Amino acid sequence: MALPALFAAAIAVTGITENPCPPPLPIPPELVAWRNAMYAPANHATIPPPASLNAYNAAYAEQRRADWPDLCHYRLENLSLKAQPAAARRVVFMGDSITQAWGYGDPALFRNGWVDRGISGQTTPQMLLRFSADVLALRPRVVHIMAGTNDVAGNTGPSTFETVEQNIAAMVTLAKAAGIKVVLAAVPPAARMPWAPQIAPAPVIAALNARLRALADREGVIFVDYAPAIGLPDGSMRPEMTLDGVHPSAAGYIAMAPLTRAAIARAGVAP
Repeated sequence: MALPALFAAAIAVTGITENPCPPPLPIPPELVAWRNAMYAPANHATIPPPASLNAYNAAYAEQRRADWPDLCHYRLENLSLKAQPAAARRVVFMGDSITQAWGYGDPALFRNGWVDRGISGQTTPQMLLRFSADVLALRPRVVHIMAGTNDVAGNTGPSTFETVEQNIAAMVTLAKAAGIKVVLAAVPPAARMPWAPQIAPAPVIAALNARLRALADREGVIFVDYAPAIGLPDGSMRPEMTLDGVHPSAAGYIAMAPLTRAAIARAGVAP
Protein backbone atom coordinates (compact mmCIF):
# COMPACT_ATOMS: atom_id res chain seq x y z
CA MET A 1 0.00 0.00 0.00
CA ALA A 2 1.39 3.43 -0.95
CA LEU A 3 2.28 5.79 1.86
CA PRO A 4 -0.56 8.30 1.18
CA ALA A 5 -3.04 5.44 1.18
CA LEU A 6 -1.69 4.27 4.54
CA PHE A 7 -2.22 7.74 5.92
CA ALA A 8 -5.75 7.82 4.52
CA ALA A 9 -6.53 4.49 6.15
CA ALA A 10 -5.17 5.68 9.50
CA ILE A 11 -7.28 8.83 9.33
CA ALA A 12 -10.40 6.80 8.62
CA VAL A 13 -9.68 4.62 11.65
CA THR A 14 -8.93 7.47 14.08
CA GLY A 15 -11.63 9.86 12.96
CA ILE A 16 -9.12 12.55 11.98
CA THR A 17 -9.90 14.10 8.62
CA GLU A 18 -9.26 17.27 6.67
CA ASN A 19 -12.97 17.68 5.94
CA PRO A 20 -15.00 16.75 9.04
CA CYS A 21 -18.16 18.62 8.11
CA PRO A 22 -21.23 17.39 6.24
CA PRO A 23 -22.56 19.51 3.38
CA PRO A 24 -24.35 22.62 4.66
CA LEU A 25 -28.09 22.26 5.03
CA PRO A 26 -29.96 24.24 2.38
CA ILE A 27 -32.29 26.79 3.96
CA PRO A 28 -35.82 26.49 2.53
CA PRO A 29 -36.95 29.66 0.73
CA GLU A 30 -39.94 30.07 3.03
CA LEU A 31 -37.57 30.24 6.02
CA VAL A 32 -35.54 32.96 4.33
CA ALA A 33 -38.74 34.89 3.64
CA TRP A 34 -39.86 34.45 7.26
CA ARG A 35 -36.51 35.65 8.59
CA ASN A 36 -36.59 38.69 6.30
CA ALA A 37 -40.10 39.55 7.50
CA MET A 38 -39.01 39.21 11.15
CA TYR A 39 -36.21 41.70 10.66
CA ALA A 40 -38.05 44.13 8.44
CA PRO A 41 -37.60 47.65 9.85
CA ALA A 42 -41.28 48.08 10.73
CA ASN A 43 -41.68 44.76 12.58
CA HIS A 44 -41.57 44.66 16.38
CA ALA A 45 -42.95 41.23 17.25
CA THR A 46 -42.24 37.58 16.67
CA ILE A 47 -43.89 36.25 13.51
CA PRO A 48 -45.02 32.60 13.65
CA PRO A 49 -42.59 30.50 11.60
CA PRO A 50 -43.55 28.24 8.71
CA ALA A 51 -44.07 24.55 9.40
CA SER A 52 -40.79 23.66 7.68
CA LEU A 53 -38.81 25.24 10.52
CA ASN A 54 -39.29 22.19 12.75
CA ALA A 55 -37.90 19.82 10.13
CA TYR A 56 -34.97 22.14 9.42
CA ASN A 57 -34.15 22.49 13.13
CA ALA A 58 -34.33 18.72 13.61
CA ALA A 59 -31.94 18.11 10.71
CA TYR A 60 -29.61 20.81 12.02
CA ALA A 61 -29.64 19.34 15.52
CA GLU A 62 -28.82 15.91 14.09
CA GLN A 63 -25.77 17.35 12.32
CA ARG A 64 -24.63 18.99 15.57
CA ARG A 65 -24.74 15.77 17.58
CA ALA A 66 -21.12 15.12 16.62
CA ASP A 67 -20.15 18.81 16.73
CA TRP A 68 -21.22 20.31 20.08
CA PRO A 69 -19.48 23.69 19.57
CA ASP A 70 -20.72 23.82 15.95
CA LEU A 71 -17.27 24.21 14.43
CA CYS A 72 -18.76 23.30 11.07
CA HIS A 73 -21.16 26.25 11.03
CA TYR A 74 -18.72 28.77 9.55
CA ARG A 75 -15.97 26.42 8.35
CA LEU A 76 -16.42 27.05 4.63
CA GLU A 77 -16.89 30.79 5.09
CA ASN A 78 -13.76 30.93 7.23
CA LEU A 79 -11.71 29.11 4.60
CA SER A 80 -12.89 31.61 2.02
CA LEU A 81 -12.19 34.61 4.27
CA LYS A 82 -8.68 33.46 5.12
CA ALA A 83 -7.86 33.43 1.41
CA GLN A 84 -8.89 37.09 1.09
CA PRO A 85 -6.94 40.21 2.08
CA ALA A 86 -6.89 41.09 5.78
CA ALA A 87 -9.23 44.03 5.10
CA ALA A 88 -12.04 41.49 4.54
CA ARG A 89 -11.96 40.46 8.21
CA ARG A 90 -11.04 43.54 10.25
CA VAL A 91 -13.65 42.97 12.98
CA VAL A 92 -15.25 39.68 14.07
CA PHE A 93 -18.39 39.52 16.21
CA MET A 94 -18.52 36.43 18.44
CA GLY A 95 -21.82 35.60 20.09
CA ASP A 96 -25.13 33.76 20.11
CA SER A 97 -28.43 34.37 18.28
CA ILE A 98 -28.43 38.04 19.22
CA THR A 99 -25.18 38.38 17.30
CA GLN A 100 -26.21 35.98 14.51
CA ALA A 101 -29.38 37.98 13.79
CA TRP A 102 -27.53 41.29 13.91
CA GLY A 103 -26.69 41.04 10.23
CA TYR A 104 -30.36 40.56 9.38
CA GLY A 105 -31.51 43.47 11.52
CA ASP A 106 -28.77 45.91 10.53
CA PRO A 107 -26.96 44.61 7.43
CA ALA A 108 -25.25 47.98 6.94
CA LEU A 109 -23.10 47.27 10.00
CA PHE A 110 -21.50 44.18 8.48
CA ARG A 111 -19.64 45.74 5.61
CA ASN A 112 -16.04 46.77 5.03
CA GLY A 113 -14.61 43.73 6.76
CA TRP A 114 -16.99 43.46 9.75
CA VAL A 115 -17.80 39.75 10.08
CA ASP A 116 -20.64 38.05 11.99
CA ARG A 117 -19.83 34.80 13.81
CA GLY A 118 -22.88 34.40 16.03
CA ILE A 119 -24.59 31.03 16.46
CA SER A 120 -28.10 30.70 17.85
CA GLY A 121 -28.51 29.07 21.23
CA GLN A 122 -24.85 28.94 22.17
CA THR A 123 -23.43 29.28 25.66
CA THR A 124 -19.97 30.52 26.63
CA PRO A 125 -18.29 27.05 26.75
CA GLN A 126 -19.39 26.42 23.16
CA MET A 127 -18.10 29.82 22.06
CA LEU A 128 -14.79 29.24 23.81
CA LEU A 129 -14.33 25.95 21.96
CA ARG A 130 -14.86 27.57 18.57
CA PHE A 131 -13.04 30.82 19.36
CA SER A 132 -9.84 29.63 17.70
CA ALA A 133 -11.54 28.64 14.44
CA ASP A 134 -14.02 31.50 14.19
CA VAL A 135 -11.89 34.36 15.55
CA LEU A 136 -8.18 33.67 16.03
CA ALA A 137 -7.73 31.94 12.68
CA LEU A 138 -9.20 34.96 10.89
CA ARG A 139 -6.65 37.29 12.55
CA PRO A 140 -8.98 40.30 12.84
CA ARG A 141 -7.86 43.56 14.35
CA VAL A 142 -10.79 43.61 16.79
CA VAL A 143 -13.17 41.04 18.25
CA HIS A 144 -16.54 42.02 19.72
CA ILE A 145 -17.59 39.42 22.31
CA MET A 146 -21.19 39.33 23.49
CA ALA A 147 -22.08 36.21 25.45
CA GLY A 148 -24.01 34.98 28.47
CA THR A 149 -27.71 35.18 27.55
CA ASN A 150 -27.98 31.43 27.00
CA ASP A 151 -25.89 30.64 30.07
CA VAL A 152 -28.47 32.57 32.09
CA ALA A 153 -31.18 30.51 30.38
CA GLY A 154 -29.33 27.27 31.12
CA ASN A 155 -29.26 26.13 27.50
CA THR A 156 -26.43 23.64 28.08
CA GLY A 157 -27.16 22.98 31.74
CA PRO A 158 -26.62 24.78 35.05
CA SER A 159 -23.54 26.94 35.48
CA THR A 160 -22.09 29.47 37.91
CA PHE A 161 -21.17 33.13 37.62
CA GLU A 162 -17.53 32.10 38.03
CA THR A 163 -17.66 29.61 35.16
CA VAL A 164 -19.32 32.01 32.75
CA GLU A 165 -16.86 34.75 33.68
CA GLN A 166 -13.93 32.35 33.29
CA ASN A 167 -15.09 31.28 29.84
CA ILE A 168 -15.37 34.88 28.68
CA ALA A 169 -12.07 35.77 30.35
CA ALA A 170 -10.42 32.92 28.46
CA MET A 171 -11.65 34.34 25.16
CA VAL A 172 -10.32 37.76 26.15
CA THR A 173 -6.94 36.26 27.07
CA LEU A 174 -6.68 34.32 23.81
CA ALA A 175 -7.52 37.40 21.77
CA LYS A 176 -5.02 39.60 23.59
CA ALA A 177 -2.30 36.97 23.21
CA ALA A 178 -2.94 36.99 19.45
CA GLY A 179 -2.69 40.78 19.28
CA ILE A 180 -6.43 41.24 18.73
CA LYS A 181 -8.14 44.17 20.43
CA VAL A 182 -11.21 43.25 22.47
CA VAL A 183 -14.58 44.93 22.79
CA LEU A 184 -16.49 43.13 25.55
CA ALA A 185 -20.25 43.69 25.52
CA ALA A 186 -22.63 43.46 28.43
CA VAL A 187 -25.35 40.83 28.25
CA PRO A 188 -28.32 42.64 26.65
CA PRO A 189 -31.34 43.41 28.82
CA ALA A 190 -34.08 40.80 29.23
CA ALA A 191 -36.83 40.40 31.81
CA ARG A 192 -38.20 37.18 30.36
CA MET A 193 -37.02 34.34 28.14
CA PRO A 194 -39.77 32.70 26.09
CA TRP A 195 -37.93 29.36 25.86
CA ALA A 196 -37.15 29.37 29.62
CA PRO A 197 -40.23 30.94 31.26
CA GLN A 198 -39.29 29.66 34.73
CA ILE A 199 -36.29 32.03 34.85
CA ALA A 200 -36.35 35.65 36.01
CA PRO A 201 -33.25 36.80 34.14
CA ALA A 202 -33.02 40.53 34.87
CA PRO A 203 -31.25 40.38 38.28
CA VAL A 204 -28.98 37.57 37.08
CA ILE A 205 -27.99 39.58 34.00
CA ALA A 206 -27.31 42.62 36.18
CA ALA A 207 -25.01 40.59 38.45
CA LEU A 208 -23.22 39.00 35.50
CA ASN A 209 -22.74 42.36 33.82
CA ALA A 210 -21.14 43.76 36.97
CA ARG A 211 -18.61 40.96 36.73
CA LEU A 212 -18.03 41.57 33.02
CA ARG A 213 -17.49 45.29 33.56
CA ALA A 214 -14.92 44.49 36.26
CA LEU A 215 -13.29 41.94 33.94
CA ALA A 216 -12.99 44.55 31.20
CA ASP A 217 -11.42 47.03 33.64
CA ARG A 218 -9.03 44.40 34.95
CA GLU A 219 -7.93 43.30 31.46
CA GLY A 220 -7.80 46.80 30.02
CA VAL A 221 -10.32 46.12 27.26
CA ILE A 222 -13.25 48.18 26.02
CA PHE A 223 -16.64 47.54 27.61
CA VAL A 224 -19.89 48.42 25.85
CA ASP A 225 -23.33 48.27 27.43
CA TYR A 226 -26.31 48.41 25.06
CA ALA A 227 -28.92 48.88 27.82
CA PRO A 228 -28.95 52.70 27.50
CA ALA A 229 -30.04 52.32 23.87
CA ILE A 230 -32.52 49.43 24.12
CA GLY A 231 -33.28 48.79 27.79
CA LEU A 232 -35.58 50.00 30.56
CA PRO A 233 -34.69 50.63 34.23
CA ASP A 234 -36.32 47.34 35.31
CA GLY A 235 -33.84 45.34 33.21
CA SER A 236 -36.21 44.57 30.37
CA MET A 237 -35.77 45.45 26.73
CA ARG A 238 -37.88 48.30 25.42
CA PRO A 239 -40.95 46.82 23.66
CA GLU A 240 -40.40 48.83 20.51
CA MET A 241 -36.81 47.54 20.32
CA THR A 242 -37.40 43.79 20.61
CA LEU A 243 -39.16 40.89 18.92
CA ASP A 244 -39.68 38.73 22.01
CA GLY A 245 -38.13 40.45 25.01
CA VAL A 246 -34.67 38.97 24.36
CA HIS A 247 -33.81 39.49 20.69
CA PRO A 248 -33.61 43.00 19.29
CA SER A 249 -35.78 43.95 16.35
CA ALA A 250 -34.31 45.84 13.41
CA ALA A 251 -35.06 49.04 15.34
CA GLY A 252 -33.14 47.67 18.32
CA TYR A 253 -30.09 46.77 16.27
CA ILE A 254 -30.10 50.16 14.57
CA ALA A 255 -30.31 51.85 17.99
CA MET A 256 -27.30 49.80 19.14
CA ALA A 257 -25.18 50.69 16.11
CA PRO A 258 -23.78 54.06 17.31
CA LEU A 259 -22.53 52.42 20.52
CA THR A 260 -21.01 49.57 18.51
CA ARG A 261 -19.25 51.85 16.08
CA ALA A 262 -17.92 54.04 18.88
CA ALA A 263 -16.55 51.02 20.77
CA ILE A 264 -14.89 49.56 17.67
CA ALA A 265 -13.42 52.96 16.85
CA ARG A 266 -11.96 53.17 20.38
CA ALA A 267 -10.32 49.84 19.65
CA GLY A 268 -8.69 51.36 16.58
CA VAL A 269 -10.88 50.37 13.64
CA ALA A 270 -12.97 52.98 11.83
CA PRO A 271 -16.38 51.98 10.42
